[in-house]
Amino acid sequence: MSLREKIDEMFAKTEFDASDRALYEEFKTALRRGEIRSAERNSDGEWHANTWVKQGILLGFRMGKMVEMSKPTETLRFFDKDTFPLRPMTLDDGVRIVMGGSAIRDGSYVAPSVVVVPPAYINVGAYVDEGTMVDSHALVGSCAQIGKRVHLSAAAQIGGVLEPAGALPVIIEDDVLVGGNTGVYEGTVVREKAVLASGVILTRATPLFDLPNSRVIKSEDGKPLEVPAGAVVVQGSREISSGFGKENGLSVYCPIIVKYRDEKTDASTKLEDYLR
Repeated sequence: MSLREKIDEMFAKTEFDASDRALYEEFKTALRRGEIRSAERNSDGEWHANTWVKQGILLGFRMGKMVEMSKPTETLRFFDKDTFPLRPMTLDDGVRIVMGGSAIRDGSYVAPSVVVVPPAYINVGAYVDEGTMVDSHALVGSCAQIGKRVHLSAAAQIGGVLEPAGALPVIIEDDVLVGGNTGVYEGTVVREKAVLASGVILTRATPLFDLPNSRVIKSEDGKPLEVPAGAVVVQGSREISSGFGKENGLSVYCPIIVKYRDEKTDASTKLEDYLR
């Protein structure tokens, strides 16, 4: 029986024994090694959630027991499910974790050459690929998928989507720059080489105005909002055209694609090799 079949079978249980806990630890180790992941890209380029993997993570919450995770010398105490300790890390992992208070939860994959700058947090089920920088105060939410050579700037928030199990998590593809204080939530897909300027907020319900192509990009039929490859997105506003809003000159926030990536953009967003 495959690991997937075993997790599917165990998900129907309400009580768990030592063999179930051993299976869960096997599952979590596979997540940590990147052998399985909570979302994957098909050959046609479309992303889909691996429901069974997300169900396996949810099993960890159901079977886990609250324990103290503090050190005896710590004044601020920590309490969490015993199934979700910090991710075990060694120098051989090849991940650069700068001193100062970051945390990586077990059940996440963090590839060699990733840089984590404090304080940052990577949650369970997340997948962070090679060469990515997770800057200070950045969050990689549960099950978020982060591609290669991504820069998550200071205070960037990549939302987590664990439930429902079939829901697509946030996807950030290769070579994307996510600016400071930017938030990406609700299963939004940011295609490769896009640039999200500082302060941009994207959710499934957010219409994205594409100036170069004179169109509005929306989430339709339950699909995620997709930021096109190479799009340069900035924060903007649009006028309220009727009623009280018009009478008072009000406007609402909207993200705007002002152009698509070019050589000038590449030069300004390049991460310097010496930082790594």
